[in-house]
Amino acid sequence: MDFTQATAIFAGADGAAAAGVYGHGPTRTQALDGVMLEFDNVSKSFWTGTQRKVILDNASFRVELGQSLGILAPNGTGKTTIINMMCGLEQPDEGIIRRDCRISFPLGFMGGVVPQHSANENARFIARIYGLDPDYVAAFSRWLTDIDEYFDMPVGTYSGGMRARFVFSLLLALEFDIYLIDEGMPTATDASFNRKAGQVLEERLKNATVVIVSHQAEILEKFCRQAAVLRDGKLYMFETLQEAKQYYDYTA
Repeated sequence: MDFTQATAIFAGADGAAAAGVYGHGPTRTQALDGVMLEFDNVSKSFWTGTQRKVILDNASFRVELGQSLGILAPNGTGKTTIINMMCGLEQPDEGIIRRDCRISFPLGFMGGVVPQHSANENARFIARIYGLDPDYVAAFSRWLTDIDEYFDMPVGTYSGGMRARFVFSLLLALEFDIYLIDEGMPTATDASFNRKAGQVLEERLKNATVVIVSHQAEILEKFCRQAAVLRDGKLYMFETLQEAKQYYDYTA
C-alpha cells in the first residue's frame, strides 16, 4: 500500500462525514438539529458461500449529541460491519447514512497506515488529510507512542504492540465528535502507554460521544446508558442499558 491508497481509505472514513450522506437517496441540505449520526432505512448483507448473511434489514436509528450508544450483538452478527458503515469504511446496500460531525475510524483500526513509511511520515500525511497541523500530530504521536528512534523507521518493521500504540496515538491526536469502539478498548503490553493513553482518552470523551458494539453488556457499562440489541438484521432500541440487557439475555 502507498499514500495514494491510504488517502482513499481515510477519505472514505472522514470524507463521508464531510459530505454528510453515504448511501442511496437525496443528499443532506441542512444540519441534523442535534443529531450527529443517522441511519435511515439502511440495509446491508453479503454472501458467505451459498448463503446470504443479513447484517441490517431496513434499520433506522439516531445518535444524538452527548448521547453515547451501546449496541449489544452476538458474535458473528456483523458488529464490525456496522461500525465500518458509521465511519464510511463500508457502504450500505440500501438506505441513507447521514453524518453531521467528525466520526473516528474504529479504535484499533490499522488500515491506511503505509508500512514502508515511518510513523513520523504517516502521522504527518494523515494530519494533512484531516486538515490538521502535521507538526502537532507528529509530535503528539511521538510523545504518546514513546518508541524512541523507531518512530523514524518504517512502520512495517514494528512489532504488533508498537504498531497498535502508534495507531491508537493517531486516533487520540486527531480528536473526533464520535469515537467508535468495536468490542472494548484496545490495549498495549506497555503499562506506561496504557496509562497515558487512558488519561488522554478520558479527557477526549468528556466532550465527545461514544458508539460501542460488543457481545458483553459489561463492556458497554463503562461508556453508555442508552443501548440497542441487534438480532437477525433488526436493531431494537432501548432507553437504558439495563432494558437492552434483559432483552438480549432473554433472546440469547
